[in-house]
Amino acid sequence: MQKMRIAIIGQGRSGRDIHGKFFLSSDNDFCQVVCIVEADEARREKAKKEYGCEVVASYTDLFGRDDIDLVVNASYSEMHYPITKDLLSHKFNVLVEKPFGRNYFECMDLIKTAKDNGVIVTAFHQTLYAPSHLNAKEIIASGKIGEVLQISLKYSGFARRWDWQTLQSSVAGSLYNSGPHPIGQALDFLGFDDNTEVAFSSLKRVLTSGDADDYGKVILKTPNKPAVDIEVISVDAYPEFVFKIYGSKGTLSSTNTEYKLKYIEDFSVYPERPIIRGFLTNEEGNPDYCRETLNFTEVSAKIEGDSFHKAVVDFYKMMYNSVILGKPLEITPEKAAKVISVIETCHAQNPMSVKF
Repeated sequence: MQKMRIAIIGQGRSGRDIHGKFFLSSDNDFCQVVCIVEADEARREKAKKEYGCEVVASYTDLFGRDDIDLVVNASYSEMHYPITKDLLSHKFNVLVEKPFGRNYFECMDLIKTAKDNGVIVTAFHQTLYAPSHLNAKEIIASGKIGEVLQISLKYSGFARRWDWQTLQSSVAGSLYNSGPHPIGQALDFLGFDDNTEVAFSSLKRVLTSGDADDYGKVILKTPNKPAVDIEVISVDAYPEFVFKIYGSKGTLSSTNTEYKLKYIEDFSVYPERPIIRGFLTNEEGNPDYCRETLNFTEVSAKIEGDSFHKAVVDFYKMMYNSVILGKPLEITPEKAAKVISVIETCHAQNPMSVKF
């Protein structure tokens, strides 16, 4: 089997602990890391030992090489756009960590640059392959919960941050950092519909030491499709679910590791209730409320795999099929650009003062 030859830019939390972890795992038999780009000398030497490959200090050291099939750009977020554009202009295929760009213009410019140079670019939206996300899509498609009326997504917890990913100057904050996951999944539930709009958004600074948001609330609306409620917040001490999907016949509640499903299999056994004007009364003749017993089917199960293992494997299989076998990308750069468009709109609706 021909292996896809990889160069990784950056050995931070993503470059080393997500991408690098996969490449060094037993699940990888189709990718080979041939070069690591890392500006920090200590991390560069560590990478040399861990990967057993060449290490360089600058991504420009890759220019002129013909032994690299894909460059993984896991640099700092504010460097995603300029480095990726430079790489594409030098005819490298590039996989960019999230966020794809600072704004929609940067994303579309990268897409155009890739097309002009006959290469591939896309962003690392691996959570579109997350088993919990695929399970939710399967349950929706089954019709078990009926017509879907609302989808709620929560990527929340209660925590403080004080690193570079709390700074607006670093294209950071909750919506740029974690937001691409639920926003990408939300748009996927909606079929990446061009008519999707940000109906409401609220960004705030709460616990962070930086000047970017750590509270994000977004509501998306799309004609003739479910409302989608997204939360990426740092003040949720009870993060009970990741997905909650409300349907006309039942509800799905899911974390990334397990789900609960409660639905009515056949609503036709319950005849339509005629309207009663005035008070309902109970057996004693006292005022009463509408009440009936509905027989639900309940299912609960564990979800095998997660966003940082199974989803990563499947994402790189997609990249292999595209880069090596010439198949179309499933997670296209146009989809990634729509995610950034939502984030850009939210920031436009909620301008924040810059402190650093």
